[in-house]
Amino acid sequence: MKRYSALSLIEQGLRGQKGWPPAWRAATPKPRYDVVIIGGGGHGLATAYYLAKNHRVTNVAVLERGWIGGGNSGRNTTIIRSNYYYPQSIALFELALTLYERLSLDLNFNIMFSQRGLVVAGNSRHDMETIAKLIGAMQLLGVDVEELSVEEVRKAVPALDCSPNARYPVWGGFRQRRAGTARHDAVVWGYARAADALGVEIIENCEATGFDRSPTGAIKAVETSHGRIACDKAAIVVAGHSSVLAAAAGFRLPVTSYALQAFVSEPVKPVLDVVCWTLATGVYVSQSDKGGLVFGGGLDLYPSYAQRGNLPIAQSVVGALAEQFPSFGRIRLLRQWAGIVDVVHDSSPIIDETPLPGLYMNCGWGTGGFKAIPAGGYLLAHHIATGRSHDIGAPFSLNRFRTGALIDEAAGAGIAH
Repeated sequence: MKRYSALSLIEQGLRGQKGWPPAWRAATPKPRYDVVIIGGGGHGLATAYYLAKNHRVTNVAVLERGWIGGGNSGRNTTIIRSNYYYPQSIALFELALTLYERLSLDLNFNIMFSQRGLVVAGNSRHDMETIAKLIGAMQLLGVDVEELSVEEVRKAVPALDCSPNARYPVWGGFRQRRAGTARHDAVVWGYARAADALGVEIIENCEATGFDRSPTGAIKAVETSHGRIACDKAAIVVAGHSSVLAAAAGFRLPVTSYALQAFVSEPVKPVLDVVCWTLATGVYVSQSDKGGLVFGGGLDLYPSYAQRGNLPIAQSVVGALAEQFPSFGRIRLLRQWAGIVDVVHDSSPIIDETPLPGLYMNCGWGTGGFKAIPAGGYLLAHHIATGRSHDIGAPFSLNRFRTGALIDEAAGAGIAH
């Protein structure tokens, strides 16, 4: 892998930008690998990277049924934060945030991580009680978070309507300064390039269709659109389609897939230098480097695999944004899209070996998958390579649905993700 640097930029500029090598090889599948990872999104590529980097497992194939960056990894609002409630969740997302803070250096790829901070506004006395509970839980575990008065919220987010007569009056809020955004394509491409440089083979346009199992039920091979690929271990890392592949493997997951819509406006001059999220409506918004307002809200609450979403949710999200940010009301939308998210009963992920020996799974992130990419890959790679869960990943096992040790972040943090 040719390292990116200021010198290489100058060199290629003098050559007319014609000397750059491909970021990763266009691989064709071999008959056998030590590990086959199904899913070439952020979590799948991160798993392959940490398998190779941390555990020296390099005979790895990543199968992507489309193209790298064409799935959920490219269909989100790119927010990175760790403001959760339960200790298990805080540890998980703090790991992700800590890894994100060094990721550009580790991958030798600029992921455009902007730690602009997150401001959460409360809109009622009940919201402020929730905020006080969250702040206490996070500060107890060392998360950087501070309470904000109404005046401090107004100063941090001037465009937000904080007037006493606002439809959603602001009572206060809190800020996490280390939170921010990253470029979703850059995260995926960076992991793909770095994994490829360590020997991982990335196979695009290769769909997994089933599994070949031994008489004991252990995984022997993955059946694909390119034929049978034998392996010692395999992992399902396909976000909203996790239940589909689980069914192909012969077991059922406590997962339901929904569409989550996102929107971006036409570019405007800088007007918002933080990520802002309001509890009354669940609408969150940030401004991209191109100037577009990137925002979203709640799920389309019916099971679906359609990457488009429905009009009533779009209307409520856009309306709430215009109500809370009056100066945004006449800005024109540029485009809208939806990703397919996999929601678990307790709104927490699953990182574990499945009932089939040798088959592992990373799923159930709901709407929080992008922010967790480094941690999801790091923890799953550890489990695959060592045969046991990492201490941070252990609470997110499938077994919690048998024991009742759920981690209900929907109730704990007041959000569905």
